[in-house]
Amino acid sequence: MNIVCIGSGNVATHFAIALKAIGADIVQVWSHDGKNAEILAALTKAEPISNWDDLDRSADCYLIAVKDDAIAGVAAHLTDVKGVVIHTSGATPMSVLSEVKSGYGVIYPLQTFSKSKAVDMTQVPLCIEADQPLTLEKIQVIAQLLSPKVSVITSQQRSILHLAAVFACNFSNHLYQLSSGLLEQYNLNFDLLKPLILETAEKVQSNAPAEAQTGPASRGDQKTIKKHLDLLNGNPDLQKIYETLSNSIKKTHL
Repeated sequence: MNIVCIGSGNVATHFAIALKAIGADIVQVWSHDGKNAEILAALTKAEPISNWDDLDRSADCYLIAVKDDAIAGVAAHLTDVKGVVIHTSGATPMSVLSEVKSGYGVIYPLQTFSKSKAVDMTQVPLCIEADQPLTLEKIQVIAQLLSPKVSVITSQQRSILHLAAVFACNFSNHLYQLSSGLLEQYNLNFDLLKPLILETAEKVQSNAPAEAQTGPASRGDQKTIKKHLDLLNGNPDLQKIYETLSNSIKKTHL
């Protein structure tokens, strides 16, 4: 299978490397930044390109892994290619590819990716969608070679899943950052929280999140909540976040 990878960021890098590992031929890597294209192309033995005039239009698959607001612009260059066109966004509807004549769809990997950290793609849920049954069959073949965890879902379901992922991943990580900043003010090391973070993540592997919830808000401990808010007197932004989350927990558990 010949694949053109469009993009050179975190998602593009992990997909291209994983596809190469299962025997796909990454024939080209396109990026608006030629240097980034060269880096990923070197990892996958592909041709780096940054000019649409150089695009191989006879590949079996065109994998779009760029920023959401750039997908439509990329798709405009792929209307007459031979192979199936696939984007990897969680929040962008499949219809953004509707001008593609060769078949189109989505493979959304439900995972957080960083170039600096390896990810076992066989453990990543892949959510797929396609414009027609024949295209879906082609996308399923690709997805199932990458991971056994493949689900067919609609664009609306994918949008909700992406929203839930932002709460579970992006917001949680931002709270880690806020916690780290708070500790630094008092010369405390963030490493002290890491066993707690791991245990919290481990709990929800076998318990519903509602069952795993602990802390002062879940037990209605107003005295402790007040103490915490007093400690945050010099930081009204953190006070607001603390109050908002505590009130949400209380509404759920009390």
